[in-house]
Amino acid sequence: MARAMMEYTKTVLDKVSFDSNLFCREVQKAVQRLLPYEVEELKIFILSLVHQNPELNQCLIYLK
Repeated sequence: MARAMMEYTKTVLDKVSFDSNLFCREVQKAVQRLLPYEVEELKIFILSLVHQNPELNQCLIYLK
């Protein structure tokens, strides 16, 4: 079940990556929902999105 939540979160983040405010809100929600080891995996995924969309860089503060 937890794996499904991680995949869902990745899908949502990928779809909202066009808007940095919306992306940041979804990152905040994801950090609250996911397990600590999943947050580390999410951090890697988000870093790859940041390379494609540098304006998303501001959302990294929610992952610390």
